[in-house]
Amino acid sequence: MKLLTALLLIALVAMIAKTYLLSFRFQSPEDYAGTGPEFDLTKHLSGEILSEGLIFGPNGKMANSFTAKMVGEWQGSSGTLSEEFTYSNGVTQSRKWYLTLGPDNTFTATADDLVGEAKGVVSGATVQLNYTIKLPESAGGHVLQATDWMYLTESGVILNKSEMRKFGLKAAELVANMRPAH
Repeated sequence: MKLLTALLLIALVAMIAKTYLLSFRFQSPEDYAGTGPEFDLTKHLSGEILSEGLIFGPNGKMANSFTAKMVGEWQGSSGTLSEEFTYSNGVTQSRKWYLTLGPDNTFTATADDLVGEAKGVVSGATVQLNYTIKLPESAGGHVLQATDWMYLTESGVILNKSEMRKFGLKAAELVANMRPAH
């Protein structure tokens, strides 16, 4: 019985270590330094952008899909990214991000559904953004911690993956692509 308990404990520790040490949210911008093509927020999040994506619930099953039309505009180190979402369940949503470039490839962002300010880092072909988001009441009104990664491909398409967590547990995941509308 002691051997079985020890084996179960080892398996539990291994699962926890994998979850916390070898998972999506433990990537770092330094992992992508020097990769290309170089992500430039003012270039790649500018103009008309089309997006399609999937949202997965905590059970890993697809909960919804969406299309979005985005428009990015920049003046110096300040920009906006307006988003118009249409979800497969018929719901529509508008969001406007306000972006401010900072030193050393950092930036901050705000939006009406964020709690506080998002913090971002551009590194090589990637962007990492961490923020707290409050879901609409129609989606439960939950407050979630989000880790958002965007990966720029050679063709100019941006692949986006986000994880949203509550109490440290994955509550939702988003996978999307973003591409210039022209």
